[in-house]
Amino acid sequence: MTAFWILTALAAALAGYSVLFGARRPAVVGPAPAERAERELEELERLRDRGLIEPEAYQAARAEAARRALADAPEPSELRIRPKDRMIVLGGLGVAVAGALGLYVAVGFPGYGDQPYARRVDDWSTRLETLEPAQLAAVADRVARRNPEDMTAQRMLGAARFEAGDPIGAAQAFRRILERQPDDAQSWARLGESLVRANQGAVGGDAEAAFFEALKRDPGQLGARYFLGEAALTRGDAAAVRGYWLPLIAALEPNDPRRTDLERRLPR
Repeated sequence: MTAFWILTALAAALAGYSVLFGARRPAVVGPAPAERAERELEELERLRDRGLIEPEAYQAARAEAARRALADAPEPSELRIRPKDRMIVLGGLGVAVAGALGLYVAVGFPGYGDQPYARRVDDWSTRLETLEPAQLAAVADRVARRNPEDMTAQRMLGAARFEAGDPIGAAQAFRRILERQPDDAQSWARLGESLVRANQGAVGGDAEAAFFEALKRDPGQLGARYFLGEAALTRGDAAAVRGYWLPLIAALEPNDPRRTDLERRLPR
């Protein structure tokens, strides 16, 4: 925390110095171009474009108009910065820094050091209902590491990683389960879903094999049926699609929108 406050003070001092250094240099304010001269030049250009004035006459008239514009222009004036103005700017900067510090004191935790990752996981494990998916995955990972033979912990880890957007990590957890319990149909199905998500929604060969293993062990794995039907639909195998999806359609309620979508996409 000490380093944080030192860096904050240095940043504020650097900002103040930059403002004051820029304010030391006076700005030169020059006059805007005369509107009358602009209108005259525009009129000359229109006459030239319409062929009503010779090129030589146009050049001479343009030079004369420019000469008159320069002669009529007022002298540039210098905008000087008074010492009082510098103090006003510096005071505004000080107020901004003080306001930010006061806001941090009011809503932050001054002097409260950052917690080590392990301590944060300790805190998360006491309030599982309020955790984000990534935090829940961290807690599940700790439990699974401490109990590598507990397949329930591994299933929780795989599900938590899947929800946290880590399909590769989820697939690793489900593979560890299947090394010990190769007949776990649900883990085969969850492995396939993880591989599909890791493949940007496409049902690759490894995911299709996982879904096939799940369905072989448990024909009631409806998720596996869905994805196997998707893979068959991509290949153009209408018979296989119907074989996978018809039982799935029959298992869904008539008013389920998923059933309507499957019936619409089912090859005839």
